Amino acid sequence: MDIRRVILATILSALVLVGFEYFMPAEHKSPAAIEGKTTTLAAPPVAGDQPEVTSRAEAPARLPIDAVDVKGSVNLRGARLDDLVLRGYHETVQPNSPLVRLLESRSEKEPTYIEFGWYGAPGETLNLPDAHTLWTTSAQKLGSDAPVVMTWDNGAGLTFEIDLAIDRDYMFTVTQKVRNATGAPVSLVPFSRVVRAYTPVETGGMLVHEGPISVIGGRLGEESYKSLREGSTAPNYVSWSKTGTGGWAGITDKYWLAAVVPAQASAVTGTYGFDTSAGAYQVGFTGQTPLVAAPNGEIQMTAHVFAGAKEVRLLERYQHEMNIPDFWKAVDFGWFAFLTRPVFFVLDWLYQFFGNFGLALLTFTLIVKAVFFPLASKGFRSAAAMRDVAPRMKELRERYKDDPVQMNQQVMQLYKKEGVNPASGCLPLLIQAPVFWCLYKVLYVTIEMRQAPFIGWIHDLSAPDPANLFNLFGLLPFDPTQFSSWLWLGAWPILYGITIWLMQRLNPATIDPAQKPVFMMMPFIFTFFMARQPVGLVIYYCWNNLLTMLQQYVILKTHARKKNEPEIIPPVKKSGKKG
Repeated sequence: MDIRRVILATILSALVLVGFEYFMPAEHKSPAAIEGKTTTLAAPPVAGDQPEVTSRAEAPARLPIDAVDVKGSVNLRGARLDDLVLRGYHETVQPNSPLVRLLESRSEKEPTYIEFGWYGAPGETLNLPDAHTLWTTSAQKLGSDAPVVMTWDNGAGLTFEIDLAIDRDYMFTVTQKVRNATGAPVSLVPFSRVVRAYTPVETGGMLVHEGPISVIGGRLGEESYKSLREGSTAPNYVSWSKTGTGGWAGITDKYWLAAVVPAQASAVTGTYGFDTSAGAYQVGFTGQTPLVAAPNGEIQMTAHVFAGAKEVRLLERYQHEMNIPDFWKAVDFGWFAFLTRPVFFVLDWLYQFFGNFGLALLTFTLIVKAVFFPLASKGFRSAAAMRDVAPRMKELRERYKDDPVQMNQQVMQLYKKEGVNPASGCLPLLIQAPVFWCLYKVLYVTIEMRQAPFIGWIHDLSAPDPANLFNLFGLLPFDPTQFSSWLWLGAWPILYGITIWLMQRLNPATIDPAQKPVFMMMPFIFTFFMARQPVGLVIYYCWNNLLTMLQQYVILKTHARKKNEPEIIPPVKKSGKKG
């Protein structure tokens, strides 16, 4: 067969992945520091809001959160959710490393928090709770089976209440109530928002969206931090807004999400904004229609807050159980989501079966090879047939070199006579390319892959191979990457380069002499490039190359055997007549 097609497929697919290396913004922090932060948007501060001067440890008014999957606290000064870490996720693979932090108070270096409350309707002059309001609580802590009621009396006939609950995962339920004892109707508009008061370092580049995200009116909306900064204008600093019924909106990171979810039957306005004076981003909702509390009456509004890991099956469950539209889209499966999601579910099922994501990846590759084997076999046979007719094609081109039209006609007749289809050799590559791309997308964006171990020294399939040839795989006690980031070459990328070299050696005679130097350099070039990719992807490519070579060997042997079989001439039937 034509080994160039196989090598070209490997090179092109790897080249696509390598290209993202140059489009991703450089990280100015350690991976652990970046992983531990949620990409949340900041809102324009509430009227009268001033920076806090106390740290999280010194804050005098906090309600502890002690739930199954999260822990932290609620700041009773402003009823702000601004302290949250995930129990099940560490910043690094070390078990004693800090837990991933999603939310931080305004007094910290990277403030990220969630607010909810009420605005007065136009014409209302009311004493409403703000960032300085100190709420009282009905319990000592908030737990998965222990909701809390927070109350505040404005001293003028209005009592505000927040019923706060959290499930066993990452979803908070926030029910706001207002009791009116003023003797006159009161009109209020509920709001909820995610706030980020600093500009984060974006780590996903073009491959993963990080920043404001929403689904309103059944349509996905994504914006960048830069677009918010450039689009916001005083006095309201709104960069983007959309009206609709229900939906959800928040700030997404590669693995984490903080989002507010209004009542799905409510007419709301979703907004993205940036306060230039405070350097703060926001994303959230306000009600479109004021709620009116009659004298001696009560109004209430229930919303939800998601703050946690973007676990695909968990997002799917919330979507179905709580009717949150397209909540799974918080995971950036990309334009090929119709294919990427099934790839994820197959991989996840295999992971549940084997208990090892690396084994699931190897098995998935084997399944893909088996599914595409008939197509690949047809393509390989066509390539072999093209090689067989190459001498006659060369002869035709020489004979009709002065008559291109006649030459093309003769070549097409030759193809027809021999049953050769020149395009069929490329068809397997075109069909398999989307599958390989979707697999890469799954490996890169899903949290299920994060810190997943394989075997041996591979403790995190989502990170580059930690072994390094330049310090003899750890035998020498120094880090060569201190001198240059290119001084990083793990064992698996080296094996990947060897598999490319072996594929070239299978049929060196078919490589054009003019192309030979380039092909000889490819194993070395892509060995270094793949050294910076997630090791899970490198393992996949190594295994895929080995299976391709085995598949090629079987097909070529079969083709050679059929080619060398003696032609069986059917016997001539006798007419039955005597001569």
